[in-house]
Amino acid sequence: MQAADLKKLKIAVVGAGYGGAAAAKALSVLGAQVNVYERATEIREVGAGIGLRPGTMDLFRRWGIFDAIAAVSSRSDYFEIRTATGDEIMREEWPGRTEQTTTHLIHRGDFIDALLGALPPGIVHLGHTLDTVVDRGDHSVLTFANGATVEADLVIGADGIKSVVRHQLFSDEDPVFSGEHAYRAVISIDDAYGMVVDDNLRMYIGKGTKVYLLPLRHRNQVSFDITALCDDGTWAPRVTRDDIVATVEGFDERIVNIARELDMGTVNVRAVYDIDPVETWHSESVVLVGDAAHSMLHHQGQGANSAILDGGALADALSTADSVAAALASYQATRKPVTDELQRISRRGWTEDEVDDVFPGQKTPAQAAE
Repeated sequence: MQAADLKKLKIAVVGAGYGGAAAAKALSVLGAQVNVYERATEIREVGAGIGLRPGTMDLFRRWGIFDAIAAVSSRSDYFEIRTATGDEIMREEWPGRTEQTTTHLIHRGDFIDALLGALPPGIVHLGHTLDTVVDRGDHSVLTFANGATVEADLVIGADGIKSVVRHQLFSDEDPVFSGEHAYRAVISIDDAYGMVVDDNLRMYIGKGTKVYLLPLRHRNQVSFDITALCDDGTWAPRVTRDDIVATVEGFDERIVNIARELDMGTVNVRAVYDIDPVETWHSESVVLVGDAAHSMLHHQGQGANSAILDGGALADALSTADSVAAALASYQATRKPVTDELQRISRRGWTEDEVDDVFPGQKTPAQAAE
């Protein structure tokens, strides 16, 4: 589309998470009229740590926000997979790493703050819970629970795994329970029993449990994440400290000690869900990005990166296609094969035996996910 046409384009983004904020930034750079509608009444620090891959950081460089992200993150050179008791199974540099760009480890709250802080002032509207989306072909109409109504030439559904946009227009399939729980907390490095010595991610695996130690040394903190088998699919299950400690029985005693000392008031507890691949992501004026389009399990650490890359691909498609409809078709053709495969790989997960089974003679999951 011509620059003049892009500047006339009215875009409504539903959701101010990774995908929504990234799409809003990429499209604002093109000069489009973008507004973001977020159901939360305030943006607050939630979640734990994530890894922003080199390709993602390169996008931030293009958008002029690399330095803002780098200022609240730590550079990481490689990741490790270890047995439950700490024996190294493998070590690998982050795929796509160059002298200029590597993976950066960051707290989710810091990341959202940095992304939203890079948007033009006044375009994020809080307290807007989407009620309905009506697709009228060349434009769409949104109505919100607070009574607001918005018309837009393009609606971007970035409203997560329980997406209203997806459910009303593209798929009525419910999220799929993985048979796992995730327990996540951010603790001081001083409380990590000396397990954090650099800026590299380490995963410990054994008996169906995975423990992730993701350093946030710019904060003097570490993201401590446990993923464990559990048949309770309650979205936000109730667990005790003893329940969590039981999942790491037999692990390195330092991991057990960290679990024993967790402040349960700071632990995020959730059942782990994803969605089956969605056949169609778009109409002529509505499109899905991020978890709304392809929510995936966290085992390969690709959910946030995929959402951000969606935003970049959507902006690229709009800047080169002749129309919005053509751009949305191009965007899906570019991104869906990649995310379908990432969803499949992420469902495979990890056990100690699978590490040896998967690597010989083929790409590691990290390479396949790049």
